[in-house]
Amino acid sequence: MRSVTDYLIYGGFPKTIEFPDKSSILTYLNELDEQIVRNDIINRYHVRKVALFEKLINYVLRSNSRIFSAHSVMKYLKGQGMQSSVNTIMKYLGYLEEAYIIRSIPQYMTKAKRELMFFPKVYDEDVAFNTIRQPENRYDLTHNLENVVYNELVFMGYNLSVFRKDSQEIDFYATKDGKSYLVQVAYSIADEDTYNREFALFNKLDQSMRKIIITNDDIDFSTSTVQHIMLKDFLSMKDLEG
Repeated sequence: MRSVTDYLIYGGFPKTIEFPDKSSILTYLNELDEQIVRNDIINRYHVRKVALFEKLINYVLRSNSRIFSAHSVMKYLKGQGMQSSVNTIMKYLGYLEEAYIIRSIPQYMTKAKRELMFFPKVYDEDVAFNTIRQPENRYDLTHNLENVVYNELVFMGYNLSVFRKDSQEIDFYATKDGKSYLVQVAYSIADEDTYNREFALFNKLDQSMRKIIITNDDIDFSTSTVQHIMLKDFLSMKDLEG
């Protein structure tokens, strides 16, 4: 039986549970990635700049759960000695979204007129796409955990955006059936500094919305104003009401 940590590393492709060890799982995931992410998309969209496309794919998929723009991708590629344009990058990102490799969410602004100043946040459809692009045993559990929460919230039927107010940012502004939630994600809040930092994000925010923090801790850190949900419990919930 796979653990929650296994899920954060190897993702949700069902066949992974059939393999006996890490090496076999990673071999399978790399073969799947080669077929789906590279070959199928390159052939379907007749991508001509294959080296550029593959460099972009690797950068985006290992940068899940982050806010960035086409300009930032272009800057990265330029640093890798590859010239591109914003239009080309937007086109390639569109291919990845159309093929259900990545998804993006907008930033919810408290002032609509400022909306165009910010960029979307991008998530992998499966965190395995991140894992196979990391150096050996350097798993990106922090960003993968947020990605897993994102995927589960989408499955639950929530409309999602990043919540920003002034300098404060909450990972998810989730809405469904007329109810709104502010959801923050952290790998652990057991450390006092991390606890104080994460809970401080909820200060001075709308008290009418439920505030939730999801972590991989085994201890309940709920307060009178913020509900703490352990990841292992969250993964079995039908929605944020329980």
